[in-house]
Amino acid sequence: MSNDKTENDAAKPMVTYEEVDDGAIAVITLDRPEARNAQNKQMTYQLNDAFTRAARTDSVKCIVLAANGPHFSAGHDLKGPGQYDAEPIWVGGSDTRGGAEGLMAYEEESYLHMCRRWHDIPKPTIAVVQGNVIAGGLMLMWVCDIIIASDDASFRDMTVEFGVNGVEWFNHPWEFGIRKAKELLFTGDVIDAAEAHRLGMVNHVVPRDELNDFALAMAGRIAAKPSFSLKLAKLAVNQTLDAQGFQISQQQAFGLQHVGHAHTRAEHLRETGIDMFPGADRPRRAFEPPAPDA
Repeated sequence: MSNDKTENDAAKPMVTYEEVDDGAIAVITLDRPEARNAQNKQMTYQLNDAFTRAARTDSVKCIVLAANGPHFSAGHDLKGPGQYDAEPIWVGGSDTRGGAEGLMAYEEESYLHMCRRWHDIPKPTIAVVQGNVIAGGLMLMWVCDIIIASDDASFRDMTVEFGVNGVEWFNHPWEFGIRKAKELLFTGDVIDAAEAHRLGMVNHVVPRDELNDFALAMAGRIAAKPSFSLKLAKLAVNQTLDAQGFQISQQQAFGLQHVGHAHTRAEHLRETGIDMFPGADRPRRAFEPPAPDA
């Protein structure tokens, strides 16, 4: 029975795709409301397939990312990535290897590189968010060019509590500014839609019952522009981010996250009686300054 349930879960679509406005707008919807749209491997690859379809469809000029249910996304599925047969898009190494190697390869593929690809799609993207947007949910929203939030939306990254420096697509300084990014990471506090708008992370805040209509109206205005001009405008802004160090800073933050993962695992082993670094508890020799030149 359990095997049948697993197969049925794997067969159930977790992302839907439709085209509206005579095919000019693609609406991609996270559709796992029973899990608050928590992301597992199946959802990630289905979302990537939907983005790819929209990017390759000539009639589509603007892409809207929405979510079914009361919440946009509760982040990564805490039950684990789950099983899903999908061909890796990038070769970051084997995710079946043990230790930090396998985990880093998996997260490079599923989080960092996926988000980078979606961020660089050559068509305008609009995230339409409501309810809770937590940790990994921020990543899905942040890859989009424009964010429209309902007035009941809230945002939080509490991953410092889990031993890392933030979610894998480390956009915090760019979204909040340096000091607010530190505050929100250090505290794990929730901010509401009004504060997110004040900080510049959100473009517009609208009543919940007007959210979808507002987003589609904006998408329609964007879709009225020439597709190549839209591509060039997006590329010009993204290149400015890269000139400011956007990609390299994210790659460095991703590396720091895996230092955090390794530390958490080492601490867990130590608590169970296996000390990976026994020398750390030995008395350390006092620092002796070098002798002056004769």
